[in-house]
Amino acid sequence: MRVVFMGTPDIAATCLKKILADGFEVVGVYTQPDRPKGRGMKLVASPVKEVALAAGLPVFQPENFREEETVEQLRALKPDICAVVAYGRILPQKVLDVPTYGCINIHASVLPKYRGSAPYQWAVLDGLKETGVTAMYLCREMDAGDIIDVSKTPIGENETAGELLDRLAVLGADLLSKTLSRFAAEGKVPAMAQNPAEVSYAPMLDKSMCPIDWNKSAQQVHNHVRGLHPWPVATMTLQGKTFKVHATHVVSGSGEPGQILGLTKTGLVIACGEGAVEITSLQAEGGKRMAAPDYFRGHPLDA
Repeated sequence: MRVVFMGTPDIAATCLKKILADGFEVVGVYTQPDRPKGRGMKLVASPVKEVALAAGLPVFQPENFREEETVEQLRALKPDICAVVAYGRILPQKVLDVPTYGCINIHASVLPKYRGSAPYQWAVLDGLKETGVTAMYLCREMDAGDIIDVSKTPIGENETAGELLDRLAVLGADLLSKTLSRFAAEGKVPAMAQNPAEVSYAPMLDKSMCPIDWNKSAQQVHNHVRGLHPWPVATMTLQGKTFKVHATHVVSGSGEPGQILGLTKTGLVIACGEGAVEITSLQAEGGKRMAAPDYFRGHPLDA
């Protein structure tokens, strides 16, 4: 079975590595064009491109599929199926129609919940206890295709979005390999339509979300910190300085929202609208990430 893979970031690279290790015939790889990064703004290849080149696979990096020549290039690969994981583009119908069995996608939520660009982050922000990955057929509407299969996993009480993504990448890679095996054995695989009444969306994160609202409950503040890590990272203002807050725990305590309740051996305790959180890791503006007790040992709190 001839597979064309489309993807860009680390989660997609993990999936590509898995299907290559499992022996699937990948005849071409599509990924986003190299982008400038860092202080020198040098062009940097995507994680998927690096995996593909290391495997000796042909790599294609079109900006879009508007030109017929670009679509013909895909047709020339004669794909039986296109496997898409976080490619970063909504594919037009003329692309979806190219593969014999269509295009399938691995999405980092249990659809129809959390359609959109930040599904696993919003699962943490909303305090979910469980999430997963979904294999589905692609259609013209974003993340609205028929569901082929789902794999679920619990979310740890202190797990960050970044830590969750690392696990979902492995879970998604396994699900993609399992799904491709079904296509190889069965041909077109049956799927189930999504229930429109259960649809929710996970919009892109941005830095306007960073400031912590201490009027919220301790659990909500904790979820906020976890869900925005490793980007864009929750922030707080303390004694006129802005800090990134990297890690917290829910602890007992009460006081006015935002009130400092004490500095322990493990962190800084701050009251919330209900309960309190202990900040265990933070970063002062222009500084490096530090354990909270270490930072305040060198920068004592005002009396």
